Amino acid sequence: MSEDKPIIFIKGENISLVPLNSNHIEQYAAWENDFRVRVYARNVEPKTIERFKQNFEPKGEGLKKEINMEIWHNSDNKAIGICGYHDIRWFDRICIMGLRIGELEYWGHSYATEATSLLIDYGFKELNFHKLYGYIFTPNVASWKCAEKNGLTREAILKKDMYINGKYVDTYVYSILKEDWLNKRK
Repeated sequence: MSEDKPIIFIKGENISLVPLNSNHIEQYAAWENDFRVRVYARNVEPKTIERFKQNFEPKGEGLKKEINMEIWHNSDNKAIGICGYHDIRWFDRICIMGLRIGELEYWGHSYATEATSLLIDYGFKELNFHKLYGYIFTPNVASWKCAEKNGLTREAILKKDMYINGKYVDTYVYSILKEDWLNKRK
């Protein structure tokens, strides 16, 4: 797939966060249907290309409940994943962060850690969130290490919360407060 140069929204060292691209809908659908990518994202039903096209259609709602971006690899000039904020509660200034690296060859290179850092910075600096959450299933060790590297703390454990690969697993609830994030940056 040939890549067109994206509009950079948030520039990082190795990756950037860019607007979702309607030309990449087939790629997004492939990621969401790949068991290795979707297992911890809890995508338990097939995702169609038509479903992804709906993300690009205008909605008549007020404040957005989610903001999604593409994770763009700067030197390879290609989309490697998706990230964003979900269940945004604007009045309370809180939301859940989520991301996935869809291109398997980019796993294990700290791109998720960098994308999380960019999400946290943008969420606190520009969107003025008060608190950011991450819900991570216990078998997903790479994701909870990523959260901890970015200063999120394990706030709760939801016992036997999700059914994954034939068994119930716990969910770790991670969070970071804006004031704690600011204090760590001093």
